[in-house]
Amino acid sequence: MGTSSGDVGVQGVQMTGQTAQEVNKRAGGLPAFTSRLMLWSFGVGIIPSVVLVVALQLKSLLLLEYVHVISGGTWTGFDLFMSVILGRILASLDLPGRVEVAKRLTPTQFFVMPSLMSTTITAGIYLAESLGTFILTSPWIIAAGIVVIILTAQGFGIFIPNDMRIFIELAKPNPDRAKIARLNGINIRPMGVQGVMQLTIILIMAHIAVYPHRRPNT
Repeated sequence: MGTSSGDVGVQGVQMTGQTAQEVNKRAGGLPAFTSRLMLWSFGVGIIPSVVLVVALQLKSLLLLEYVHVISGGTWTGFDLFMSVILGRILASLDLPGRVEVAKRLTPTQFFVMPSLMSTTITAGIYLAESLGTFILTSPWIIAAGIVVIILTAQGFGIFIPNDMRIFIELAKPNPDRAKIARLNGINIRPMGVQGVMQLTIILIMAHIAVYPHRRPNT
């Protein structure tokens, strides 16, 4: 029997789609762009940590202050953007659209966010110690410590484990799209709390800077 031009066209479209899927996939089922986004995330994420190490080695209070402020500001801005803007965008997308966003968002932030978190907290502690304001009996330092504990618990207890779960699901031959979208949604929602906590700790830091309670000289 002959083959109609319509059948040939449909077969061509199917083959093209299959070819595109093969090109966009690597071993283990991960999209090809994942490695590129992970590499970009690592390259950007390592910068704050390197600057922090340089600041500590040089004993530069100015550079230490700079890396603390820029890392903390970027971390706060990212969380507010994710919760206030991206969260609304994701809510308007259908399931396939949310999954496609998660496929790209997860590797992009994989190294950047932990680096910003750890750099901001570490630089803040060293900065307070250098300025003589790291007094554990101070109610403002205690309040800052509580906020830091909440931020750290969310980051390393919710965000990073869920990112790993998303990667594991993406690596499967037939990933569960609903699970990926759900895990990504779990990551997005607490970022509003992170934003509020970070605005709170900025207020605490501003109070400590304006009304410093310094350690007495010994």
